[in-house]
Formats: sequence, C-alpha cells, structure tokens
Amino acid sequence: MAILIVDDSRDEQELLSTRLRAAGYGSLMFADSAEAAFGILSRDNAVQRPGAVDLILMDIMLPGVDGLEACRRITTTEWLQGIPIIVITVKTEEKDLLAAFAAGAMDYIRKPVNPAELVARVSSALALREERFTRKAREQELLLRTQELEQALLEVKVLRKFIPICAHCKRVRTDAGDWQQLEAYIRDHSEVEFSHGICQVCMREVYPDVFKD
Repeated sequence: MAILIVDDSRDEQELLSTRLRAAGYGSLMFADSAEAAFGILSRDNAVQRPGAVDLILMDIMLPGVDGLEACRRITTTEWLQGIPIIVITVKTEEKDLLAAFAAGAMDYIRKPVNPAELVARVSSALALREERFTRKAREQELLLRTQELEQALLEVKVLRKFIPICAHCKRVRTDAGDWQQLEAYIRDHSEVEFSHGICQVCMREVYPDVFKD
C-alpha cells in the first residue's frame, strides 16, 4: 500500500520514511508542499494509476497552502474522498486537534513522532480503508445480484401475462404488434430449449401408412 508523506522538512520526511520502511511499508511518496501533493493526487494520475495513494500523512505547517486547507480540498474532491489523512504536527492544543478533524483528517499525531504510535495509527488507517473497499465491493456485488434477480423476475412476468395468440396458426402477437411463431416467442422470453419430434396424433394424420397402433 502506498503512503504519501506531505512535509516541507527533508529531515522529517527521512525520519518518517525510515520508521515506516522498518515496519514493512516500502511504497512511499513525498511532497514538500500542498501544491506538490495536489499534483500527485491529480485526476490524471488517478485515472492512470487508480488507488495509487492509500494513505496521506499531512503536516499542518506547510508553505503556501497549509495542511488543514489541503485536507479540506482533498476530502471534498470526489475521486480523493476515500483516502484517509493523518495529520502530523507540533501543535498540541485541543483547538488544533478539533480543527484537524473538522478539515477532514481521520487521525492526529503529535511531533516528535513516537515510532510505535506512528506504525499503529498507520496500520489502523490502512486496515479501515481496506475494510471500506471490501464493503463497497460487496455492496456492488449485491446490487448486481439484485439487478439480475429483478431482470429474471421481469422475464418470468412476461410469460405470465395475457398473451394474444392466433387461434388458427398459433402465432403470438408481440408488444410491437408483430406476429411471431409460438416456439420463437417462448425461446426469446425464457431459457427453454426445444427438442423436436412428431406426436402420435400428427403421425396418424401426416403418415397414416407408417403409424401403427
């Protein structure tokens, strides 16, 4: 799973990456500003590499656009809304914590970062993201199965409705007003397969010399 580290300090980037790689997270990307992060998270990149970023570690104190505004933009962008963001900052007041959550962050880590806390929170965030993906996939599968069931029921209802049929030739009038052979009509509206033969009644009428009681 890929983690994007957004921090303007090269030392902080190295510190976080060292601790994450030691914990087995080797796919890391870096941005030294919100603008650079937006470039990595752009729609073009999202189309070319869907799911390329699974988690963002965001410093609040960034040059230009700060981390909180970056969180707000990311969490309000349709194709980025599923990416969890963990804010990492030296700010420790309660108002800063509340501001981070209000901006869309899912978690908050104070600097200096405790290695065990970092790994635990990253692991938890990625597990939650994976669970959401699994649940969404199940919901999509359930929706597909529901649609298939509704279509099957619709086809059954078609065969149960009043069907106009010619008393002479036994052709069926379709919804479009055309007359279709009964065999073809049943085949088109069900999964029935026909096996052809000649019944005894027809055998007597068509082949009276061949049929024997």
